[in-house]
Amino acid sequence: MIQAKPRFLSFEDYLAYDDGSEKWYELFNGELIEVPPESGENVQIANRLFLQFSLLLGTDRVRGQGLELEVWGEPKNRYPDLTILRSEHIQQLQKRNTIRLEMASPILVAEVVSPGELQRERDYRAKRQQYQALGIPEYWIVDPAWQQITILSLQDFEYIEQGVFQEQQPLQSPQFPNLSMTPANILRGENG
Repeated sequence: MIQAKPRFLSFEDYLAYDDGSEKWYELFNGELIEVPPESGENVQIANRLFLQFSLLLGTDRVRGQGLELEVWGEPKNRYPDLTILRSEHIQQLQKRNTIRLEMASPILVAEVVSPGELQRERDYRAKRQQYQALGIPEYWIVDPAWQQITILSLQDFEYIEQGVFQEQQPLQSPQFPNLSMTPANILRGENG
């Protein structure tokens, strides 16, 4: 017997759905699209970012890939590789790790680019537009293939490139000016 795929008329319907699995889904045109697991390299890079920001801010305000963002457009939700929360989010996310449209935007999101042109297009263009529309003050695009980190800052409702950083260049974050990270630290785990 073929089981029909569920269709969702609203994001609230999707939030109420539970298939009993630990899978993550993006909601695209009312249908669930399973989010594939990350590569080992991307997980290592995201873990390095998590560690660096946790040392700076504490672990409560730093979330890894499990955090879900409701966004404008399609798909209706995203799972950034790293999210820096506002203090009010900590209580709001106790029951479900989802930042809704009516909530304040996070302070920063970071995406680690997966291999392939489709993934590159998604992180550099589609997610950029969706995160910009949410009013997220800072967006990092961490690109292992190109060995660089692009930092975008929201100015007058539009992302402006703050810089493309490589190797030992200190990362310059408008939201976190006291960072002491380089692309080599994040992309390859190099100290110094």
